[in-house]
Formats: sequence, structure tokens, C-alpha cells
Amino acid sequence: MKTIDELLSEGVAGKRVFVRADLNVPLDGTTITDDGRIRAVLPTVKALADAGARVIVASHLGRPKGAPDPAFSLAPAAARLGELLGADVAFAEDTVGPSAESAVAGLTDGQVAVVENLRFNAGETSKDDAERAAFADRLAGLADVYVGDGFGAVHRKHASVFDLPKRLPHYAGYLIATEVGVLNKLTDDVQRPYVVALGGAKVSDKLAVIDQLLGKADRLLIGGGMAYTFLKAKGYEVGISLLQEDQIPAVKEYIERAEKNGVELVLPVDVLVSREFPDLKTKAPANPTTVAADAIPADQEGLDIGPETRKLYASKLVDAATVFWNGPMGVFEHPDYAEGTKAVAQALVDAPGFTVVGGGDSAAAVRTLGFDEKAFGHISTGGGASLEYLEGKTLPGLAALED
Repeated sequence: MKTIDELLSEGVAGKRVFVRADLNVPLDGTTITDDGRIRAVLPTVKALADAGARVIVASHLGRPKGAPDPAFSLAPAAARLGELLGADVAFAEDTVGPSAESAVAGLTDGQVAVVENLRFNAGETSKDDAERAAFADRLAGLADVYVGDGFGAVHRKHASVFDLPKRLPHYAGYLIATEVGVLNKLTDDVQRPYVVALGGAKVSDKLAVIDQLLGKADRLLIGGGMAYTFLKAKGYEVGISLLQEDQIPAVKEYIERAEKNGVELVLPVDVLVSREFPDLKTKAPANPTTVAADAIPADQEGLDIGPETRKLYASKLVDAATVFWNGPMGVFEHPDYAEGTKAVAQALVDAPGFTVVGGGDSAAAVRTLGFDEKAFGHISTGGGASLEYLEGKTLPGLAALED
């Protein structure tokens, strides 16, 4: 795929450049609680603006139902982008309507505008090719050039991600180029030992990537809610912990295949349990109990890996040359259940090799728990996209940029 550096070498002064970013930031009302995704696209936007382009930034935020919804407005993200750029950023109150047309027409060389949430338009996410194409045609009318830099959305066959690049000269922004380069290090010519730590709530979300990794990784560390389906597959009582009964046969097969392939599959040896899920708003003390992984009481729920498991997982990461981590080890949003996730993050910091935090909740946890982002080799902006790439899937947004 052609990159932004090639575009810049060709000259962009005076050109309208449409940047498909990922400004899908978490909001508390209108307050951004983590601006990592905005900062991630900053190098691309700044390079284009500094070169004299008229930059149009577009993104989705949340899951509105194909119509305007003030709760999902990009206005706070546009304001934060302006703060980070140190320049005024125009904001259009629609995506392809009069406000967007006016904002784009008003740009001079080096200026930036953000248009409203792409998903306020049904055509953005439509499964009907013609409806998506019609929306892409309207987006294309705003610009002369397309730059894809919303890595968190490249696994979606959406109008601004898949259809729009086909209508304009297209290039990959700095973020996408970096993300693809990093993921190539996890799939081609991997430095070993290669250790993957997987957590999060549902094992079903990770089955496809586990299937691929059983032929590539040296060790798999399993935590989070998904761990309890693995423990149940081994015949353990898991109480009222998160459990996907229908996935037990697949998990049993993966446990057997890991042993056959010589992949070390490491499960929790102890867990923190409680009868009640913690209050994430008040952060009131939860007073959990630590029990062995094969001794979870029938009326209690596992909510984090225990202290012995933390030590075990750290020991499995200490010599890693390559590490990929996706998914927290427990309910890290509550301080009583944050230690497992914190221990894995610290082990990545201490590991001698190349470490990748695979986006989503893992990236949020790293920031929430106070880690220096520079201590990791790379923090991805796209958890879902990263996993699908590692699964070996063709990602629509990347395929469109390669044409």
C-alpha cells in the first residue's frame, strides 16, 4: 500500500485530504476519559496540515442507530484535537450535509475540520452495497485524496473504510503503517520465545485467534472471564463465574492440541472470588477471598487472577522475545481486582523483548493503572482489528488501501 510519505512527496498544498481516523474515545458525558486514539492520529493530521493540505477528519463514535444522537457527538473529540494541534479546528454538525460542505469550503491551506459522527448516517454501516456506495459517493465529493488512519475500524466493511478509498487516490497514514508493521512482527519471522497473554470476558471472542496461535506461539497465558471456561473444561467447579458452556468442547480440543503441538497453555492456579460483582462507580471495598483455581465455591464468582498466578505468569514472560497481550486479567476498573492486570502489564514492561499491548481494554488498563506508554514496544489502537489480523483474516480497510 502507498503511504502518507509518498503523498507528501507528491505535494498536498491546497488539496482536500479526507482522513478516516478513529476518534472513538470513551466519554463520561462530554468529558473524554482517555484521549489515546486522538493522540495516535495526531502525527498524520499534523504532517498534512503542515504541508498545506486542507484536512477533513472523519470518524465514528459509539453505536448510534444510523441517525444523529447527541450522546455520540464528535464535538468533544474535535475540541481535543484542536488542543493537541494548538490550532483552531472547525466542526461540522453533519457529515455530508450543508454544515460539512460549508466547513470544507471554508478551509484554507493548513487548516483542519472535523465532520460529525459517520454513524449518524445509515449508509456508513449498511450491509447493502448500494446504500454504502451512495454514502461513499457523497463523502468522496468532499475531498481530493483519501488517507486511511483509523486502524480500529479497518476490520469493518463500512463506507468510509472500504468503499470510499476506491473513489479517491488513497494512502495509509502513519498510524496504520505502524500498526501493520507491528503485526507483521507477530506473524512473520517472530522472535522466540513468543508468549501471548489473553484475557477479557468471553472465550468465544478469542477462539479463532487461539486456533491460529496454537501453531505459532510458544506459550499461551489465559486470564480474565474467559479463563473460567478453560477451568470448567478441565473439570473444575467455577461457581457463578463467567462461563460459556457451549464453548467447552472447543476449549477441550484446544487444550489437547496445545499439548500435542508443544505449546505451553498456562491457566490460573488461584483466583480472587466474591459473592457479588464490585461497584465500579463508588469503588467501595469488595473484600475478595483468594482460593485455589480448583476450589472456587459454588456460590462465588472469580473476578481476578490470584497472587500465585501473578507470579506464575510473570515467570512465563521473563524471557520472552516477543509478547502480545490482549484482554485484562480481571475487573481492573475496581482497585481490589486490578492487581492481576497490573502484574501482567509490569511483566511486559520488564520483559526483554518486543511487547505489544493489543488495544481495547488492555490499552485502557495500561493508562488507567498509570503505566508509561513508552515502556511498551507498541500499544495498538484496535483490539478487534489486531485479533482479526492475527487470525489471518483479510481486513476490508487494509485491502481497500492495497488496491
